[in-house]
This record gives sequence, structure tokens and C-alpha cells, in this order.
Amino acid sequence: MYFIKNSENNVKVGCHVSITGSISNSIKNAESIGCTAFQIFTRNPRGWTAKQLEINDINEFKKKIKSSYIDNEDIVVHIPYLPNFAAPTGESYLKSKEVLAEEIIRCFLLDIPYLILHLGSHLGSGEKNGINQIVNACNFALDNFNSTYRRHLHLNILIENSAGQKNSIGSKFDEIGYILDTLNNKKFGVCFDTCHAFASGYDLRTSKKVEETMKNFDDTINIKNLKVLHLNDSKGKINENKDRHQHIGLGLIGKEGLKEFLNYKHFQNIPIIMETPIDGIRGNKENMKAVLELIETLKSS
Repeated sequence: MYFIKNSENNVKVGCHVSITGSISNSIKNAESIGCTAFQIFTRNPRGWTAKQLEINDINEFKKKIKSSYIDNEDIVVHIPYLPNFAAPTGESYLKSKEVLAEEIIRCFLLDIPYLILHLGSHLGSGEKNGINQIVNACNFALDNFNSTYRRHLHLNILIENSAGQKNSIGSKFDEIGYILDTLNNKKFGVCFDTCHAFASGYDLRTSKKVEETMKNFDDTINIKNLKVLHLNDSKGKINENKDRHQHIGLGLIGKEGLKEFLNYKHFQNIPIIMETPIDGIRGNKENMKAVLELIETLKSS
């Protein structure tokens, strides 16, 4: 573990924020709760079709981020909920591939450097078939991108670890490592979700357990492939395979474990995004406060 010497300059932390009204509104929404990084959907996350990004919206987004204290290098896009890249070939799978191809172009137009994927479920067709489908979908989406501009595609396409639900792909490090090796493309990396890792059996509750887990990650996947951290506490128990996010420090991972991620050297240089609930207990602003308080305890220790 490593001591954070200057969290204000090093740690880039924020939340998933709304784009309601205009995609450029996300910047104001992020700034209003003190984010130094943030995540968005570029479209309706619960639909297959998307409104085209107009040139005025693109220019306004770029203009506002240029005048913001938030660096565009710390903005993350999450794929919508419907795509299932591990599914057997059929209408849903074909739509999933098209959405990924579209999202790559949308990230390119907005100059956003990170796109996060949930790999999905093989739906009973088997792990091997599911992984092959994922690799095919990723290669299709990149091949779809105009080769003339490909060298200008400043994008990391990130595989997010899953919580280990039935038939899901990507809950274990060796599985993710195998997918990255098979893709063999520098544009692919990993988004590590603490809630999902805990739900799939990786203990993150103490400094020692975090260190063991991250050593396992480094040995299996390589820490250099980890580009974004999803910092979420868990309502579910370890190895329960339930994707149920909880407020920072109020779940079964707890403050000590989450604090160790904030104290880990690698995470001082990449976006840290919370996807915590918004309810009567807390909202994004209160979870930001909870994270900053954990950072302050590290600075004073």
C-alpha cells in the first residue's frame, strides 16, 4: 500500500451523472458535487436506438469541458444496459454489436477516452462460446470504425468484472485475462468494480486482503491494464453473486477496505467512479463527501 501525499492533485474521483437536457449538462452536474472525474451514458441506457449526436451538442460539450477544472482524460462512458456481448448469435446479439460500434464512434466524436462494457451472459451456451462471442463483437465494433481515422481513436475499451451471476462472463480474473490475451489489442483494458469483485468472492475488507487481491489481479491480468476503478460498497455478502451496490462505507466491504483502494498507488492516476444508490440515506454529494473524508484520514495518518 502507498500513502497519498497530495490527494487534491492525484486522486480523480466522481460519480455517474445525468445528461438530461443535453450531453454537455453532465459537466455542470459533475462540478456541482465536486467531481474531478465522472461517468455518463451517451444515450438512453434502456433502449436500443439512440438520438444522433448533433454537431452543436458535440461542440458545446468540448467547449464546456475545456473551461472546466475536470480534465477530459477523466471522463468515462458506460455502455447501455441492454447489450449482451456473450449471447448466442441472434437478433439481440447483432443489436449488441451495433450498439458497441455506435458507442465507439460517439466516444470518438466527444473525445472521451474510456468506454466500459458489461460482458453479459452466455445464456446457457457455455463459457467458451460466450467468450468467443465477446471477442467477435469487440473485433466487429473496431473493424466497423473507419480505418482512415482509427489511428486517431484515443479510446480504451474496458471490460468490467461481473458479480458472478448465473451464466455471466468476467467474474474471475483469469477469465478476463484470457479475453484480453485473445483480443490482443492495446485498445482494450479493465474497469475494476469493488462491489462486483466482492460479490464474486474476492475479499476486500482489510488492507491485507486488498493487497492480496490486487497482487492476484496483477499476476493474472497485469495492473497496467486497469484503467478505471468503480468504487462501490456492497449490500450483498462475499461470494453471494449479487450485484447490489451500497453507499460508501455502509456496506459489507466497509470503510477500511474501500480506503485501501484510495490508498493504492495505481488508483491515484486513474478515474475513480462511484455508482452508489440515490435514496433517502444518501445521494451523490453525500457519497463524494464520504470518499473525501476517507482520503483526508489517509493524509493525516
